[in-house]
Amino acid sequence: MTAVELSEDLVRNLRGFAEGAYPEECCGFLLSTDGDGRAAARCRIVDAEPAPNEAEGERRRRFAIAPGELRAAEERAARRGREVRGFYHSHPDHPARPSQIDQDHAWPWYTYVVLSIGLDGIPGEIGAFELDPSRREFRALPLRVLPRPGPSAPASG
Repeated sequence: MTAVELSEDLVRNLRGFAEGAYPEECCGFLLSTDGDGRAAARCRIVDAEPAPNEAEGERRRRFAIAPGELRAAEERAARRGREVRGFYHSHPDHPARPSQIDQDHAWPWYTYVVLSIGLDGIPGEIGAFELDPSRREFRALPLRVLPRPGPSAPASG
């Protein structure tokens, strides 16, 4: 099972999106560079793009992304040499794991990242998941947060 890789900066951005939307769920797209092997690229997330939460009713417990938003995000990503490889959303006052509704609306070829955000509006844990197509259930994926690269060592010569 391939680990989902996110940079520290990307995790910070996702947490910022969750804080900004609290007490409602935030949502958006996970982007990868294209040209990698499909499974590897799906898990090597290089950027995230927020989307409007179009859920009707209680957005504190639901999110929805309009189909036109996905198409537009795919076009924007392609212009930058990237592909939409998944979705992220927050769970205000709930754990960072998909709900039954998340599972019922998921597609098996995408990666899903869920962030919890507590009663105080402070982001908590983060989890990565994929839908097992044969069982129609989410399975947790290892999540690796990559540190920001340090300063380069001067060239010796």
